[in-house]
Amino acid sequence: MPSSPLQRTAEEIARRLREMGIDYAIAGALGLAAHGFVRATEDVDVLISREGLHRFKERWVGRGYVDVRAGGKAVRDTENGVRVDFLIEGDYPGDGKPKPVRFPPPASAAVAAGRFDVVALPRLIELKLASGMTAPHRLHDLADVLRLIAVAKLPRELAEELDPYVRPKYDELWRAAQAPEDDY
Repeated sequence: MPSSPLQRTAEEIARRLREMGIDYAIAGALGLAAHGFVRATEDVDVLISREGLHRFKERWVGRGYVDVRAGGKAVRDTENGVRVDFLIEGDYPGDGKPKPVRFPPPASAAVAAGRFDVVALPRLIELKLASGMTAPHRLHDLADVLRLIAVAKLPRELAEELDPYVRPKYDELWRAAQAPEDDY
């Protein structure tokens, strides 16, 4: 079965990063899908170091990728027409302001998931919770965690693997996910 432009973009960028020796991990909706919750998306989110992004752009911008905005963190895959958003190690999710949760080093956050590496489940949940808790325009990140808990039947005890900053929100969403949908 043929793959979608989104899947081809994720696989190709992962291959190129591996060939360059750049640590990475796919996050966002593709990361969610690898952990059991599939939802529609139009872009590929890649966790990477600032130096890794610089090296990637130096090699590939103008050779299959174009900057979305000069000096920005996003590129567009010209072959598939898919946007690639880079999440930079050490930056803060959501509103970008300092908080206990930061984007982790890709090497320590990555787990294998088929043709590319993704952010490990506890780290992905942490990032989504911290993002949704601090940025009103990112409330879908909280909804993603809620749906992931319900669909993948995640245990309440997973909270123990999360940063204390996001544990209460995980517990709140875990409790909400236990209500049968026909009770609405």
